[in-house]
Amino acid sequence: MGIFQKPVLKIRPRAKSNVPEGLWTKCPDQQGGCGEVVTKTELEQNLQVCPKCQHHMTLGAAERIRSLADPDTFKERDAGLLSVDTLRFRGVATYQERLETYRQKTGLEDAVITGDAKIGGHDTALAVMDFNFIAATMGSVVGEKITRTIERATKNKWPVVIVSASGGARMYEGMLSLMQMAKTSGALARHAEAKLPYISILTNPTTAGVMASYASLGDLIIAEPKCMIGFAGPRVIRETTHQELPKGFQTAEFLQDHGLIDMIVSRHRLRDVLSQLFGFLDRKK
Repeated sequence: MGIFQKPVLKIRPRAKSNVPEGLWTKCPDQQGGCGEVVTKTELEQNLQVCPKCQHHMTLGAAERIRSLADPDTFKERDAGLLSVDTLRFRGVATYQERLETYRQKTGLEDAVITGDAKIGGHDTALAVMDFNFIAATMGSVVGEKITRTIERATKNKWPVVIVSASGGARMYEGMLSLMQMAKTSGALARHAEAKLPYISILTNPTTAGVMASYASLGDLIIAEPKCMIGFAGPRVIRETTHQELPKGFQTAEFLQDHGLIDMIVSRHRLRDVLSQLFGFLDRKK
């Protein structure tokens, strides 16, 4: 029997915080983020750009359109197109169940919003992808909506602007998703034959089938700062080539240095830059 008895520690229960949850967001400490905590309100007012380090976080398609299009000029097109489970994909959840989950979570029907808008007073066909919807993967509906946007621009003799952010082709649709690469690229080829401009805007991340098709075909390719751009991920490339990758590999800055990116433009300046580019192109007609 011990001489001394172990004292009983009395710990007061932690007082419940009166601060509501969901008011703060941590800036990611990867890809150039600072890791600081920022209020969500501050981020929303700053277009999801960290006010402390200027790191560009994910911006939803609706917010993106409001930041690019002239006020009250955007008219959505092809909103009623819905993905279907043609392959009857089965996993932990069916493809249809996943679609319904993301529709309820995001308020979107699929991973892209398309329509007509004015940017700096210039008529424009606009398509904006939303990474919040199944990582903005490209399925049949995404490919069809983007193709229709391009074809409408060609018919009306308008420029096309596509804002990309994607994890690639949508595996739930198999070969049907890969077919969209050729379809969108073909529509852009006809647009180019009509001598009409296409501006591709790359955001974090833009990868795989999307990057290997319409995202890399712009007459001008603009990227947001420090966004990740590439086909396969760094780990896959490293294991395939058995080589160490250069510092900054697959960042917008690295790709601009090597000639793939024409401009790196911060989110706050993008509308003004597009307006200036359209004005220059109009003078060249």
